[in-house]
Amino acid sequence: MAHIVVMGAGIGGLPAAYELRKALGGHRITVVNATDYFQFVPSNPWLAVGWRTREAITLQLAPLLNKQNIGFVQGWVEKLDADANKLVLKDGKEINYDYLVIATGAHLAFEEVPGSGPLQGFTQSVCTVEHAEKSYADFKQLLAEPGPVVVGAVQFASCFGPAYEYAAILETALRRHKVRDKVPMTFISSEPYVGHLGLGGVGDSKGLLEHEFRNRHIKWITNAKISKVEQGKLFAEELDAKGEVKQQHELPFRHAMLLPGFKGVAPLAAVEGLCNPRGFVLVDACLLYTSDAADE
Repeated sequence: MAHIVVMGAGIGGLPAAYELRKALGGHRITVVNATDYFQFVPSNPWLAVGWRTREAITLQLAPLLNKQNIGFVQGWVEKLDADANKLVLKDGKEINYDYLVIATGAHLAFEEVPGSGPLQGFTQSVCTVEHAEKSYADFKQLLAEPGPVVVGAVQFASCFGPAYEYAAILETALRRHKVRDKVPMTFISSEPYVGHLGLGGVGDSKGLLEHEFRNRHIKWITNAKISKVEQGKLFAEELDAKGEVKQQHELPFRHAMLLPGFKGVAPLAAVEGLCNPRGFVLVDACLLYTSDAADE
């Protein structure tokens, strides 16, 4: 009997565990996750404006996994000892495995832009349910004291969709609360153009999103490098096609939601040969780590 460990219980890890149980019958499967709950991340932007509650988008993991005869360990993975086939948790507990499924998601690198982030900085986030709850509290303050809003994604962000979604959701919520006319909105992104999405565009995403932004009176700045954030003020450089500074921007805000840059999580990045310089695991076309993938 093999022991398969799934590292992470989000939208990737939880379905992976269920599919493994279905496919592998009696083999032992264990899920390891930092929290004791699953969060439906795509609903976080709705939570951030009060359209959902935490209870509506989270589920306790242990009861769900136990029903499927899947083990569950709550704990923060401090180290991946790939040579010994084991995980070392922050509390010192060790979990041995025969096969490892990595589904941790990214490290949210707020530290790369001084002053950004919901914990040590001045901007909000919808990346986790806790971040979204804090953003909702800030949104309610915006309703009480309307002012400029900035929404977007900083350099090295790898997932731009939630920024566009939140901008549209926030604009709609402000209209419903009848304060939209008091809230100038700016979308800022490291993308070369609106609708690029880190994918070179999807269909006519550029034209569609520019049209929506115009209709909703949302200004935009692209090809932007955000240098720092201060209380109520964001500083950014808008670059031209050659990467040279085209314009300096100083944007005031009462509410700002910025997606951070993404990096691989620390225990994976520390394994020699496993990751690229940003800490992302090197994989082949089937999302499997192999020595060939590392060589490529």
